[in-house]
Amino acid sequence: MKLKRFLGLIIAKILLKFLVILKRGTGATSLPGKFLTFFDKNFLKDIALKFKVIVVTGSNGKTTTTRMIGQILKENGITFVTNYAGANLLSGIATALLQGVDVFGCPLVPVLLLEIDEATLKKVSTEISPEVLVVTNFFRDQLDRYGEVYQTLNYVKDGVANFKNTKLVLNADDSLVASLAKVKPFEVFYFGLDSEGFQDSQQNTDARYCLFCKTKYSYEKHYYGHLGHFKCPACGYRRPEPNLSCLKIVEMGEEHSRYLLGIKGEDFPTYHEVNLSLPGIYNIYNSLAALTCSQALGLNLKKSIEALSTFSGAFGRTENLFLAGKKLKIILVKNPAGFNQALNLLTQEKSKVGLAFLINDLPADGEDVSWLWDVNFEILNLITDKIKFILAGGRRAEDLALRLKYEGLAKEKIKIMEGYREVINFGLKEIDPQDVFYIFPTYTALIGFRKTLNEKFKLKEFWK
Repeated sequence: MKLKRFLGLIIAKILLKFLVILKRGTGATSLPGKFLTFFDKNFLKDIALKFKVIVVTGSNGKTTTTRMIGQILKENGITFVTNYAGANLLSGIATALLQGVDVFGCPLVPVLLLEIDEATLKKVSTEISPEVLVVTNFFRDQLDRYGEVYQTLNYVKDGVANFKNTKLVLNADDSLVASLAKVKPFEVFYFGLDSEGFQDSQQNTDARYCLFCKTKYSYEKHYYGHLGHFKCPACGYRRPEPNLSCLKIVEMGEEHSRYLLGIKGEDFPTYHEVNLSLPGIYNIYNSLAALTCSQALGLNLKKSIEALSTFSGAFGRTENLFLAGKKLKIILVKNPAGFNQALNLLTQEKSKVGLAFLINDLPADGEDVSWLWDVNFEILNLITDKIKFILAGGRRAEDLALRLKYEGLAKEKIKIMEGYREVINFGLKEIDPQDVFYIFPTYTALIGFRKTLNEKFKLKEFWK
């Protein structure tokens, strides 16, 4: 077995190097791991035991939160390997692990930081038991693959049941996530919002009823989707008190956000102010998850806060690019809750904007695109004077264009574009240097669009 693993590691590392040289970005993040797990069935189970493992899962915010935790680890002088490119299925996890060992299977770094898809978590839970599991939120996501949100919860619940001695970092404002604390008597660290402002009136469609007695929740505060200070008036299940919380949102702009951080059991010191170069309440949640993970790991909180002040957006997650003298902002969308939060950013934009929605229906996106009818495109009517054009692209461009027209948006502003290069050329031509070109792609559209950008402008590959 040792010889077989040695040969497998050599071949997989050569394959990885070869794919990187050929600039096969998505292949480089998954194919070596796919080969290795086929060649060596016990690779994950045996090798993961040699690392301190941190896992991040959830519907929205996995990649950004993982990168934030990585920034915190760097600030605290901890070396690690990770699947930063968002390759969060089994093959991507194995590829990350491959990069953390030598050809003899010995660790090159002490920590393995993994973003793991919710359904995959159950599959790997018998092979990998993390020291810390971070769960961001649960929303309806890829109905054809996950089913309703309770199925997603069950995937993660089954994974947690298989873990041993894992610390849980849970979103206190998500009734589904918070329920994971009841699976096993693990140590739990919660994060959440206690801010009075920036509440969202959008209807809770994902988790209206108590998991334990089916009574409708009441909310003292409501932020977005089903996130907020929930309480079941019948059985008493309610939002737990967070270890770390956002006490007050000081400032929220189109490029940044600033808030005051509260710590459970501690008076509020003046230096606990968190500055993010990312906008949106969902990124405040992501940062709280990362900071609470650092608390679970016993890291220096002040250093962790400083680390986030230098953090920039992950690939395709509120990613800012300046090309040909024009500003582009790319925001991945994949479900109604995340899409609505992304659209809310447009209401804070002071400049004129051009919009492109790139919707694909491949397996990685979710083949059922009916979720588009749950997206609050109506909000675009509030900023119609700012919108210069709306481009519909991707495999389901016509479906998206129809959806937009049903909201009463100006038909003359909506244009269907066949290819990503056409979208890029039109957008950069039509916006002025002081404007912003927003691109909202689903996952495979993001990969294709970014690849076209890379080729046109000689950009660095996202996975490097």
